[in-house]
Amino acid sequence: MFVILPIVLCLVQTPELASAELFTSNAHLQTALYAERDISSLLKLYVEKEEARISKIKQLAEDFDRHSKRALEDVDKYLGNPVNAFLLIKKFTLDWDRNVTPVLSNNTLDSLMEEIEQVKSDLPTFEDLKGAASALMRLQDTYHLDTSAVAHGELGGVASPILSAAECYLLGHLSYEEKDYYHTSLWMQAALERESQENIKTADRAKTLDYLSYAHGVLGDISQALVLTNELLAIDPGHERAANNKKYFEAMLQDETRNKRSVDKNKPGYHIIRDEYRNSEEFLTYEALCRGENVVPIQNADRLTCQYRTNNHPLLLLQPAKEETVHLDPWVVIYHDVLSDEEIRTIKHLATPRLNRATVQNSKTGELEFANYRISKSAWLKGDEHPVIQKVNNRMEAITGLEMSTAEELQIANYGLGGHYEPHFDFARKEEKDAFKSLGTGNRIATFLNYMSDVEAGGATVFPYIGLKLFPKKGNAAFWFNLRKNGEGIYNTRHAACPVLVGTKWVANKWIHERGQEFRRPCSLTEDE
Repeated sequence: MFVILPIVLCLVQTPELASAELFTSNAHLQTALYAERDISSLLKLYVEKEEARISKIKQLAEDFDRHSKRALEDVDKYLGNPVNAFLLIKKFTLDWDRNVTPVLSNNTLDSLMEEIEQVKSDLPTFEDLKGAASALMRLQDTYHLDTSAVAHGELGGVASPILSAAECYLLGHLSYEEKDYYHTSLWMQAALERESQENIKTADRAKTLDYLSYAHGVLGDISQALVLTNELLAIDPGHERAANNKKYFEAMLQDETRNKRSVDKNKPGYHIIRDEYRNSEEFLTYEALCRGENVVPIQNADRLTCQYRTNNHPLLLLQPAKEETVHLDPWVVIYHDVLSDEEIRTIKHLATPRLNRATVQNSKTGELEFANYRISKSAWLKGDEHPVIQKVNNRMEAITGLEMSTAEELQIANYGLGGHYEPHFDFARKEEKDAFKSLGTGNRIATFLNYMSDVEAGGATVFPYIGLKLFPKKGNAAFWFNLRKNGEGIYNTRHAACPVLVGTKWVANKWIHERGQEFRRPCSLTEDE
């Protein structure tokens, strides 16, 4: 059923006809017939437009169905590619408003629109789009990805969707909105390259040149800014801002020539602009380890061993733990085949509905809060809510010899697009007196980190001060002590979760606390008293 929209009809009326009642005169009825004819024409036109709209809706439905079926064949692989994730978010933000809403916005579809709006509450927002763009920039920086290669479908050696000039322009513009002119310049340059290769242009070259020249000017690369401005003026000679910028850039270059200053390759335009910490040795080492570089040699590598571990525990007598020592001081080990695929499926199933943005503990207040240096979603699972969780807890207790009743609940974390956790300690330092006060179980004595997925690229756990890098392997687990025998923190256990480049990373953390370990003191492995 179609609803007729309000229509204004322009009819020729004489004063006499206008003042009469239609039913009293055939002449008036004749006028009504003309009106009926016009209404018929308008209705036919409306039906034609509506049929075209319905055809578009059918096409949208088919496109969504085809795309979702392909993506859901291997959802982890699909969403594990950050470019796929970015484009998916773009589809339901910018593209939705441009291509879908105008087609669906019709009074005949009010009920459908209400249903769609309910579904849209679970779809990405514009804030998600900005977050996805920021994650792509983070991956670029951490893994030294070439912007042009990413735009052409090569993501650190992994095939990826090719970006259009418009999509490169969007990434540049989102960077510009954040006053991130370094990435603005990279992506606007990529947009220019892609635009020149497109038969059907998706981006405005003049607009792209405008942003790119501005970014180079802000970053101090005046010579390149002038070259780009001249190209812009060749396309649009009447561009007032470009004309003014040209005069400014020429004056700047003349000043540099008079003062015999050359282009400084150390200027910000040639490098990532970062805060002091992200230029620190610790952070640069962290990123190098994420890339797989051997920047810090592993001490006593020739003494590392593999062995079976039973601890004379009934759970391990028939199936000992496969223990691989990967570092001696601090002592870090990998346990192989700790979780089965079925256990992992159950844990994921239980955790997925509860996943929320992961928090960190404020060192001063002890309160939990969001932080840009930790991007993941997490959930907590209690041992008594499912036999599998209790079974996993018992297994960790058998392997470590540590009491689990005072440990924190099993934390399930999912790292998606660019998900990471920058260098941090698991234990509370002396000045963080209230860190675990509410738990009443003392400090975190040890960490048991279960890997519940393989990661195609990136996502390693790295220790910047000892050069150790652990790449996730589904079913394996990493274990280390955070405290020495005297209760002092082991500062070399400072570690980080590298950004996930391609793939999806699932982990299950168990933070084990001091209470309950008084008569076990396994941390006596360290000599310090």
